[in-house]
Amino acid sequence: MSVALLVLPDFLLVALGWALRHRLGYSRDFFAGTERLVYFVLFPALLFQSVLRTPISAGSALLLLQATALVIVVGVLLAWLALPALRCAPMAHASAAQCGYRFNTYIGLALAASLGGPQGQSTMALIVGFAVPMANVAAVYALARHGGGNVFKELLRNPLLLATLLGLACNLAGLSLPGPVDTVFSRLGAAALALGIICVGASLSWEGGRGQGKLIAWMIVVKLLLLPTVALGAAALLGLPPLESRMLLLFAALPTASAAYVLAMRMGGDGRMVAVLISLGTLLSAATIPFWLMVTG
Repeated sequence: MSVALLVLPDFLLVALGWALRHRLGYSRDFFAGTERLVYFVLFPALLFQSVLRTPISAGSALLLLQATALVIVVGVLLAWLALPALRCAPMAHASAAQCGYRFNTYIGLALAASLGGPQGQSTMALIVGFAVPMANVAAVYALARHGGGNVFKELLRNPLLLATLLGLACNLAGLSLPGPVDTVFSRLGAAALALGIICVGASLSWEGGRGQGKLIAWMIVVKLLLLPTVALGAAALLGLPPLESRMLLLFAALPTASAAYVLAMRMGGDGRMVAVLISLGTLLSAATIPFWLMVTG
C-alpha cells in the first residue's frame, strides 16, 4: 500500500472534524469539551502507556534522542531568525514561532501506528516524550517574556509533559501496569487518537493573520520543508536504523499542534494568526508528509 493511502484515513478524520463543526452544526462548546477530555485524560493515558511500554536501551535510545534534540533546537533557531529577518512585532513573532517547531502528537502517533505498527508507535512515543518538554519550554518562554506569564507554572500545568515524565520514571524503575488497568489505558488511548484528530479538524480556522503573510509563510517553510531535511541529515549523521529514521522524519514533518493556539490565547498572544498557521500547515501537510515518507522509501 502506498504511503499516501496509509496517511489518508487520518486526514479523512481531520476532514470529518471540520465537517462536523462547520457543516453539521456541532457547536464550538461541544468540541471544546471534547478537546479538554482528550488533552487532560485520554491523550496523557496514551502517552504514559506508550512510554512505559517502550524498551529503552541506553545506546539506541541515546542516538534517537540526540537526533530529536537536534531537530527541535534547529527548529527553534530557524523560527527565531524570523524576528531579525522580517522585523515583525515581538509578540506576533513569539506567537507564531512555536508553529515552527511544535508538532501534532495526535497525528504523529496515529500515523506511526499505520506506518510502523506497535514498534513504530512506541518509537514515536519516545520521540514525542523527549520533545514535549523541549518544545514547551521554548514556546512558553517566548510568550512569557512578552506576556508576563510564568514559565515553570505553565510547564507544571502541561498534562502531556507530566504523563511523559511519569511514564519515563516508571519505565526506568521497571514498573508495569496491572492487567485490568493496562486494558483501561489501552482503551483510553484508542479513543484519544480518533477524537484528537477529529478535534484538529474542528479547530481549523481561516480568520486572522492579516498583514502577517511573510511571518506565516516563514513558519510553514520551516516546519514542513526545512525540519524534515534536518531530520534526514540527523538520521544519516548518527546512523539511525531504518524504522527510527522514518519515525524521526515523520515527527519532523508533522504540522503544528492545536495546543499552540490555546497557549497563545492564554498568554496574551495573537491566537487568531496562530489558528491560521495551524490550519494552513495541517492542510499542506496532507501533501508534504507523503512526499517526505516516499523519500525514505
